[in-house]
Amino acid sequence: MKKILLGTVALVALGAAPALAADLAARPYTKAPAYAPAPVYNWTGFYIGGHIGGAFSGDNSIGTGVTASDNGKFLGGVQAGYDWQFAPNWVLGVEGQYSWLSGTNSSVQWGGYTYADNQRGLASVTGRLGYTWGPALLYAKGGWAYADYSSSFSGPTGGIAISSKSDGYTVGGGLEYLFAPNWSGKIEYQYYDFGKVDLVPGYSVKNDEHVVKAGLNYRFNWGGPVVAKY
Repeated sequence: MKKILLGTVALVALGAAPALAADLAARPYTKAPAYAPAPVYNWTGFYIGGHIGGAFSGDNSIGTGVTASDNGKFLGGVQAGYDWQFAPNWVLGVEGQYSWLSGTNSSVQWGGYTYADNQRGLASVTGRLGYTWGPALLYAKGGWAYADYSSSFSGPTGGIAISSKSDGYTVGGGLEYLFAPNWSGKIEYQYYDFGKVDLVPGYSVKNDEHVVKAGLNYRFNWGGPVVAKY
């Protein structure tokens, strides 16, 4: 009887095993989540752009103490340049820039003498060196500057020659940010120094400008993330 009972239980177990195996659902396959690499931004390439801002003459400059007040002048202009990223977070570049100035015709009189000054624009060719982290670039710049202006000094007997120059130097710095593929925006400060203007023997004034501007650049190399860092 015992043997018959054990044999019956074994047969029932063998018959139920396939049914239980069929009822068990197969374990679903889950793909491992993809690793999102950190983007690396590429600053190397050519760019063109435009800018707007304001220019402010120095305290002892032609534009303040001689011919005008220290009120700012509106400016707008264009720029073009090339950047090279290396080492790997440093950026070296060169840039050419021209800014048109508004409201710069001015004159002042001393007795029978008149000095007139007309500042039309500022230009520069500069090198720049910056450090980048992610989409941001902090940089310093400096180089050659040019002032597009004319000056005249006249008296009771006619015009009087004055000694002035239109070329000088500029230094400055700024912050640029890659906010979309091919596009970057910047804020920048530049100081322009064109030496002194000799009006009459023993009397000269400085010719300089402080400029603050915001700009927009189009970058031809696609300025977004181009390499995956693992």
